[in-house]
Amino acid sequence: MKEQSLLMLDAICRKQGVMLLIARSFGLTGLIRISLKEHCVIESKPDNVIHDLRLQKPWAELKRFSDEFDTEIDDSVIHKHIPFAILLIKACEDWRKTHGDSLPSTSKEKAEFKNLLSSKRRGVDEDNYKEAILSAYRVWSSPTISSELQKILNDSAAEVNMNSPDFWVMVAALKEFIANEGEGDLPLDGTIPDMTSTTEYYVTLQKIYQEKAESHVSSMEARVREILKRIGKDPQSISKSAIKLFCKNSRNVRVYRYPSLEDEYNSCIGGELQRLLGLEENRESGNGAQVMVGGEAAEKGSPSHAMDINATFYLLLRGVDHFAAAYNRYPGIFADEQEDDAMKLKSIATTLLSKMSGGSRAVLSDDLINEICRYGASEIHTVASVIGGIASQEAIKLLTRQFTPIPGVLMYNGIDSTTTILQLTTCI
Repeated sequence: MKEQSLLMLDAICRKQGVMLLIARSFGLTGLIRISLKEHCVIESKPDNVIHDLRLQKPWAELKRFSDEFDTEIDDSVIHKHIPFAILLIKACEDWRKTHGDSLPSTSKEKAEFKNLLSSKRRGVDEDNYKEAILSAYRVWSSPTISSELQKILNDSAAEVNMNSPDFWVMVAALKEFIANEGEGDLPLDGTIPDMTSTTEYYVTLQKIYQEKAESHVSSMEARVREILKRIGKDPQSISKSAIKLFCKNSRNVRVYRYPSLEDEYNSCIGGELQRLLGLEENRESGNGAQVMVGGEAAEKGSPSHAMDINATFYLLLRGVDHFAAAYNRYPGIFADEQEDDAMKLKSIATTLLSKMSGGSRAVLSDDLINEICRYGASEIHTVASVIGGIASQEAIKLLTRQFTPIPGVLMYNGIDSTTTILQLTTCI
C-alpha cells in the first residue's frame, strides 16, 4: 500500500477507534507496526512472577497462624515442615526485637539475618530452612509499586468521568485503595509460591492469603461501585469478576499509547533513529564529522551492529515509499536501471535522514542501498511467513488484551536474522 493511502487509512481507523496492524515484507527485510490511540493491558503476564507475602507486616490472621508454630519444637517432622514464609515472619519478629524494630538494611545485617535462620536449622535435610535462607531477601526487599504503575496512577485519565473506560475507573479505585485500605500497598493476589511443608500447613496458609485477597477485592469493588455512581454510570456496569481480575494483576497492568503514522513520519521517530544509529552521541560530543550508518561503524554481530543495520533498513523503506511516490514505481524492478535507482534512492534517503536527525551529517551505506534496490519490491515467502507469524501473534495480543504488544516499529532483518524495535509508544 502506498504511503499516502496508509496515512489515510490510519486516520480513518483512529477516528473510528479501530486497531490497525501494519505488516510489510520487502525482500529480505520487513516491518510490523501497531497503530491505535490507547491500548490497556490487565493481563500482561510477565515472565517473572512476584509473590507479595507481606512478611514484614503480617495481618492478624497470618500473625495468629505464625504464632501457632514453635521453631524450638522437639518434633523433627514438624520442625522440617514449617513453611518458609512462617520461618521468615518469626525470624523478622526476633530480629526487630533486638534491632530497634528495624529491618536488615546493610550487607552485614542481611548476612546476620541469614545466619539467624541457619542457626535454627538442625540438619541438611531441612529444606524449609534452605528455602527460607534463599528467600530472606523478601524481608528487606518487599514488592513496591513500580514506576510504570505509578505513572498510570498519576495519569490524567485516572481522573475519571462518565466517558472513561472501565479500565480507568478501576485505576481510580486502585488509587483510592492504596491510599486507604491498602495502607500504601497494592491488593494481594492471593497466591503463594511452592514451599516445603505438610499439605495441611500449606493449604491453611494458602487459604489465609486467599481470604485476605478476597477482602481486598471486596474493598476494591465497593470503591469501583462508588466511583461509577459518582460519575453518573451504572454502579453494576463493571462485574465483580472483572474487578477481581484487575486486583490479581494490578501490579503489572500496562498502558500503551501509539502515535499516528502522520506523527511518526513527521517528527516522533527522529530521536529514536538518532539513538539507534549512534547519531545522538556524535551530536552531544560536538563532533561535526560525517557518520557512516548502516553497520560499517560497529563490529559485525554485535547488538549495536544489528540496531544500526535494522534502523537503516527502516529509513530505506521510508525512502522506497518516497521513491515510489516520485517515480510511480519501486526502485530496482528493472534490472538495467538498478544503478540509477540506487543513486536516486540514496539521495531521497539521505534527505529523509537529515530531516529526521536534525541536520546530522550522516552517510548511508551503499551496500544496503544496493541491497534494497536488488530486492525490486519482491516479497520472499520465507520472510513473509516470519512477518505474518509475528503479526498474527500481535493481533492475538491486541484482541485478547493479554501480554504486552510491540511498543513501536519492529524491523526484521532476514540477512542476519535479527529484529530491532524502534520505540514509538508512550508506555505508562
